[in-house]
Amino acid sequence: MAKNVAIVYSEPVTSHYHATGEEAAEAGVLNALAAVHQALRELGYRVTRVPLAPQDSIPEKLSRLNADLVFNLFEGFPGNPATEAEVPEFLTRCGIPYTGCGAESLRTALNKPATKTLLKQAGIPTPDFQLLTPDTITDFRLNYPCIVKMSGEHASHGLSEKSVVHDAASLAEQVRRIVSLYGGSALVEEFLTGREFNITVMGNSKCSVLPPSEICYSLPEEMPQILTFAAKWEEESAYYKGTKAVCPAPITPALRRDIVRIAQKTFRLLGCRGYARVDLRQDSAKRLNVIEVNPNPDISPGTGAALQSEAAGMSYSELIRRIVNFAQEKD
Repeated sequence: MAKNVAIVYSEPVTSHYHATGEEAAEAGVLNALAAVHQALRELGYRVTRVPLAPQDSIPEKLSRLNADLVFNLFEGFPGNPATEAEVPEFLTRCGIPYTGCGAESLRTALNKPATKTLLKQAGIPTPDFQLLTPDTITDFRLNYPCIVKMSGEHASHGLSEKSVVHDAASLAEQVRRIVSLYGGSALVEEFLTGREFNITVMGNSKCSVLPPSEICYSLPEEMPQILTFAAKWEEESAYYKGTKAVCPAPITPALRRDIVRIAQKTFRLLGCRGYARVDLRQDSAKRLNVIEVNPNPDISPGTGAALQSEAAGMSYSELIRRIVNFAQEKD
């Protein structure tokens, strides 16, 4: 049984997100860090904090760990989110138990087009999509309205009220903006206007779920009902004030069963471990579609997993205890 736990996390640094006004998400890890540290202490563990910054060598820094287990809050270096997978990859090689998902699950989920392709192949509904750049915009073949996202980021980076487009001119502008600010290609999806839910799945070879949440919007009619960056991080914004997670979601038993079934199937499809969040939205026919998969989601107090564990009758410390226990399980 682990006694010494190291919390490995992304140290907030000045990055290109400051230029886009999106640095709040990078600093948000400190909220989770403080809460997890306190919970682990309450559970009787000896805890050390291990920040990782872009100038660090991940193998070199982690090789100096004196810990029985790593609580992994590392989200990758700013501007290089693919580095998120390097921590579990190194810990796996060293045989050090760690919380949350493995390297392959993190890589797959971060590559949103690859994830959506897997979902479609498995028969799990997800909105139709294309990858576009300013040079390939004439290849557009989807139906409006569409939503334009980054193809390899998390924390709602790049999402604003302008991300939902209804015509060729706004599509071209948003694709240009995403590519110029963040590089790569823009992920363009057909936009679904139905109810939005998310649910936390926990476990390893056997998994269970927490009560699902519904994202409820009370926004002016002209503002698209989407979970923008501002809705998550900018407390004075209309999106933050007009977006609320309701948990447990007010849904029928049949809809809950569908959400649970799809979420567990998605969790297994991506090879997730420990905990992950699945985001879903209904289309015009009220069919559930997976819109995002989030291995190792934010577990700060007040966020999805914490709200859902509270709705299940769990304290925050109990949530952290379960996450640690899953990390020590042998499949």
